[in-house]
Amino acid sequence: MQRKWFFLSFIVNLCIISAYKPVVIIHGIMTGAESMLIILEEIERHHPGTTVYNTNRFTGWSSLENAWHQVLEFNGDLQSICRHHPEGVIMLGYSQGGLLGRAVLQTYPDHCVKKFISLSSPQAGQFGTDFLHLIFPSLVAKTAYQLFYTYVGQHTSVGNYWNDPRHQDLFEKFSIFLPYVNNDLPSTNSTQFRDTLLKLDQLILVGGPDDGVITPWESSHFGYYSNGTDEVIPCHQRQIYLEDRIGLKTLDESGRMKLVTLAGVQHFDWHLNIQVIQKVILPYLD
Repeated sequence: MQRKWFFLSFIVNLCIISAYKPVVIIHGIMTGAESMLIILEEIERHHPGTTVYNTNRFTGWSSLENAWHQVLEFNGDLQSICRHHPEGVIMLGYSQGGLLGRAVLQTYPDHCVKKFISLSSPQAGQFGTDFLHLIFPSLVAKTAYQLFYTYVGQHTSVGNYWNDPRHQDLFEKFSIFLPYVNNDLPSTNSTQFRDTLLKLDQLILVGGPDDGVITPWESSHFGYYSNGTDEVIPCHQRQIYLEDRIGLKTLDESGRMKLVTLAGVQHFDWHLNIQVIQKVILPYLD
């Protein structure tokens, strides 16, 4: 009898372990895979047996390389992962990695990602001095467009998603990345960019009012400044949602989009604070 129960227990545990989908992690700007080790360890501790791919491309200063270049490289990695896991994976991107990860999905029509977790990422763009000073100490937000909205500035990832509400004409003229992946400007890939996100079973957008780096913090939820003002328009009132440009409205109305707001969390705590990880990440890995 003991052998029988031991065998049944072994089978049950094996099924639980195999039930967890593999997780793909993309780190933030100016860091590398080592910065995401606490998340990896928490996943392995609470979901033993989970396969975790902690990507290490574009570390340190190379994370400032052109966003499209990074997306295409990550795209190749995801294709390889999907060949090994046709049953599906979960992708998590932190900070810049969340924006790049979302664009990876949009450029890969046959992706196998079932859930995508965007952890404090500038999905609607970035406009803030606190963020700038981390990388470009001499720049200020009001004049940064003079660098970023040039052909030279568009060689940087930050320039690719810098979204100055007071210079939208230059943003649309020079930015080669964000206006297109958000379908603010039409392209030959507009339909694909929407359809690939609609393949997701769930889109989880995490952010909070005390982030201090992502500016405005609502960008993590696709909210952003109204043109020419400091007024923040929430996601559900913006054209990207109302016109369903990339499928956010469809995902929301079908119960597949989740906006997670957590106060009291600074930008560099989202991926390092164990309590935060347990509260806003682990519940979506089941």
